[in-house]
Amino acid sequence: MVSSSLLSAVARSYLVLTSLLVNMPRLEGKVALITGGAGGIGSCTAKLFCQHGAKVLIADIQDEKGHLICRDLGPTSASFIHCDVTKELDVSNAIDQAVAKHGKLDIMFNNAGILGPKRINILDNDAAEFENTMRVNVMGAFLGTKHAARVMVPAGRGCVINTASVCSVVGGICTHSYVIPTPMSRKFLNSEDDDPLEDVYSNLKGVALMPQDVAEAVLYLGSDDSKYVSGNNLVIDGGVTIVTPFNIFDQ
Repeated sequence: MVSSSLLSAVARSYLVLTSLLVNMPRLEGKVALITGGAGGIGSCTAKLFCQHGAKVLIADIQDEKGHLICRDLGPTSASFIHCDVTKELDVSNAIDQAVAKHGKLDIMFNNAGILGPKRINILDNDAAEFENTMRVNVMGAFLGTKHAARVMVPAGRGCVINTASVCSVVGGICTHSYVIPTPMSRKFLNSEDDDPLEDVYSNLKGVALMPQDVAEAVLYLGSDDSKYVSGNNLVIDGGVTIVTPFNIFDQ
């Protein structure tokens, strides 16, 4: 009876300690800027960051949505700034505002991106539309990284996170203009195969990727839990990029 009671007390203490660790704010005192912050992944990440104690600046071209999100999160936790990531002055101003408001910038989340026109055949693609997708997805990340570094390098610390796509590692599942801006642009050639092998990949059947899944990964990368993680391509896809070769023969 004594040993049973002792084990129960230890178990309860363990559960209490685990609960405290799980609920402990992981971004307390940190300042984050999120481009595309009014969209699905961006707004979900902003909410999660605020829940973990961060001060968040939402940067987006969707003014009304951005202000509504900030209203829900509270003026002490989140604020909004209009920012077109293809314009260097907008990006520079957004980062300057974060520093002016909170004194620093700890996390730069380059999340703004567009899919571009859904034209599978490369012959149907328009050069101007292709260039616009490149400007948002590539130039936007470049400008965000450049100006974040401008304030992070002198401070001696900071975290830059970029949103990309599994199109960078799997060909034939997206448009050409969307594939190119991803980290492995060599997959541009593979994207010309517009007949993807839908059933070859070992993804979690019936489990859809949600914005919260991406936000949780960004939380990890932005927290001190990943302070020694750098230059990593963290794939969040439920295993869709893991090819099951033997299934090819079943097609």
